[in-house]
Amino acid sequence: MHAAVICVALPGLAVSPEHGQLTGRGLEGFYQHGRRLLSRCQLRVAGREPIAVQGRSISADRARFLAVVRTAADTGPDPEVTVERLRQADGAERITLRSSSARPLRFPVEIALGTDLAELGAVAAGRAGPELPASVHDSGMRWTAGGVRSTVSAQPPPTDALASAGVLRWIMELPPGGSYTIQLTIRTDRPVRPPGRTASPLPSPQDARAEGDDQRVGPLLHRSVDDLRALLIRDPARPADLYAAAGVPWRCGAAPAEALWAARMALPLSTRLAAATLRTLARTQLAGPERELGLIPGPYRDAGPYLPPGCTGVEATLAFPVVLAEARRWGLPEPEVAELLPAAERCLHWLAAALGEGGYLAETGPGVAGFVRAETQAHAHRAAVLGAELLRECGRPGADEWLARAGALRGRFRTEFWLDDLSGGRPVAARTAEGRPVPLLGAGAAHLLDTGLLGGGRLAPGLLDKVQTEQLARLLGSPAMDSGWGLRGLSAKEPGYNPFGHRAGAVRVHESAIAVAGLAAAGYEKEAGALLRGVLDAAEAFGHRLPEMYAGEQRTADSAPVPHPAACRPAAVAAASGIHLLTALAGIRPDAPAGSVALAPVRSAPLGAIRLAGLNVAGEPFTVRISRLGVGMVEQAAAWLQLGG
Repeated sequence: MHAAVICVALPGLAVSPEHGQLTGRGLEGFYQHGRRLLSRCQLRVAGREPIAVQGRSISADRARFLAVVRTAADTGPDPEVTVERLRQADGAERITLRSSSARPLRFPVEIALGTDLAELGAVAAGRAGPELPASVHDSGMRWTAGGVRSTVSAQPPPTDALASAGVLRWIMELPPGGSYTIQLTIRTDRPVRPPGRTASPLPSPQDARAEGDDQRVGPLLHRSVDDLRALLIRDPARPADLYAAAGVPWRCGAAPAEALWAARMALPLSTRLAAATLRTLARTQLAGPERELGLIPGPYRDAGPYLPPGCTGVEATLAFPVVLAEARRWGLPEPEVAELLPAAERCLHWLAAALGEGGYLAETGPGVAGFVRAETQAHAHRAAVLGAELLRECGRPGADEWLARAGALRGRFRTEFWLDDLSGGRPVAARTAEGRPVPLLGAGAAHLLDTGLLGGGRLAPGLLDKVQTEQLARLLGSPAMDSGWGLRGLSAKEPGYNPFGHRAGAVRVHESAIAVAGLAAAGYEKEAGALLRGVLDAAEAFGHRLPEMYAGEQRTADSAPVPHPAACRPAAVAAASGIHLLTALAGIRPDAPAGSVALAPVRSAPLGAIRLAGLNVAGEPFTVRISRLGVGMVEQAAAWLQLGG
């Protein structure tokens, strides 16, 4: 899939090979609502297949394929007919033939169509089934199976339509220098209601802009915003609320934890995505029994060869109060905060009930009783600290109790989750029910640096002390963890390291972004800059559309980042990570309720001077510039915002 040209505007999706001909192989085709409406769309001109010369994505939802055709009328080595195919995720394709011949041309054009109406999951598993018989319908073809119907209509109408072969045929006459366009429209009985550009909770890619000494920052931000907007889907219970699907082509549906991570990383652009995501997930919270009250349900996710699967619902439940608290800092209106506050309190209620006697949050699921993961404690601690301040400032009870729980967790964690050795020590990945440490070093440790934003531009305290944080920064910046393209999921020195391991060595972009932001905020700019430049180099190699993950192979002088065959691209957390990486350079720390915004830019300016425009703080446009000396300057902000803590 890494070589496919993917157009996405959910619930619409188009997967194409680089030559543009849809042959029905693999995942090729047009999809809507997870159903393949058209798997084959093969063009023949003058009895021949066009010769492909270029196929590329021109935006998140559109692709352009260019080909040439040799005809018997060609008088020399240069082809005189070009074919342009503009393909859109919403089920439209425009085919334009242009002649540069000095004489009139007349030749047949055929489009062979077919589909299996298979579900995306069946196609991905190789269980799509044979093509269905077609019938002529109006100016095109129709297929029906299992109550699902797909139609392809063509304008202008074809001269002939052969249902048995699924072929539409035109006799085309092109005058000298003339052109001819055929418009295909693919539809199903199920209505398509894409979010639409005007309804998006995020600004357009043209409004959110990055520019600077490094020319790659602009395309990265543009593509990141464009992809994240294309992945937005509607909550059926409240269609006005849009949230991010996990990614295409494998996970086009809801993923609670990843939706919250994407919304949190996109807060510098708007609080609207965070608010809609929080409202959507609040409606899924469990109402009981008492031990599950407030939990946001979610599937389990593989955690690598040495750790049990993690519950994404638990991760989402812990992220909920954090996203609400930080969205409030960025300017989420107080009435919306008040609407969502009861759901955040239910999340904290669940956390209080789930904490064990030692103050740790153990993993859930069969066969993992008492297993405690360090990354989960980081999520729980962040929820406790930011949740406490949220409760206090909103006049709700319980803040002191949560601060006490967080303080006790910090005290125990720094002793029980740290393994001393001759190299300076390391955090352990987990502890078993018997208290044995699991001494693995992986990208999950980066979450220990992500402490969260408090009022007055302050960062929340972390689980590690200063000496431990310094040692973790050194480890994350070491060649065993920094592949040169980003942070490995598991250290190359660990047993079981696999550069393609989903959580055993592959570079997961959002964890690299978390590490960059956390290292920069803690003052370890050398390590942060190296990881940032590596991910930016990888982004350029991937056409600035960052995949969910890629292989953690070591970078060499003549190498390129290696795609992962199972990665989503685009993916919500990867797209949002592009935003997070660039805004982390400016260190924007707003406190909209207090009417202030602080800047803590990366002083070493690893990308040189950079200017970020089209951001949003407190509901108003915000523009910031960072000089080559790492000095930050606000160029545009709400008039009532005071710069400083």
